[in-house]
Amino acid sequence: MNVGLETNRPEFHFPLTHVVAIIPGARSLTSSPEDDDRKVRRREKNRVAAQRSRKKQTQKADKLHEEYECLEQENTMLRREIGKLTEELKHLTEALKEHEKMCPLLLCPMNFVPVPPRPDPVAGCLPR
Repeated sequence: MNVGLETNRPEFHFPLTHVVAIIPGARSLTSSPEDDDRKVRRREKNRVAAQRSRKKQTQKADKLHEEYECLEQENTMLRREIGKLTEELKHLTEALKEHEKMCPLLLCPMNFVPVPPRPDPVAGCLPR
């Protein structure tokens, strides 16, 4: 509550010029034509700068959207390639298993060398 500053009382309703006059460092309400021109130029300059800033921001957003689209397409192609390579690996692994069953070199007792189990080469490459 502001003590002593009741604005409903008529004696406290001053014109704006009186209020501004008692504020130290305040500019007067009457301005010269030069001040008006300066304000107009400043506003115009600010308007142009704001337009330029909005345009730059829009261009940046457009560029990011294009980059996003390109990355999405690349991601889709890479996922397809992973699928194809996984299928090829399954096919080749199956073919190798079938070959190992009848390979004369592997069946020969002289060539029998214990081979440690091989880790799955694809397991470390696939996304989780």
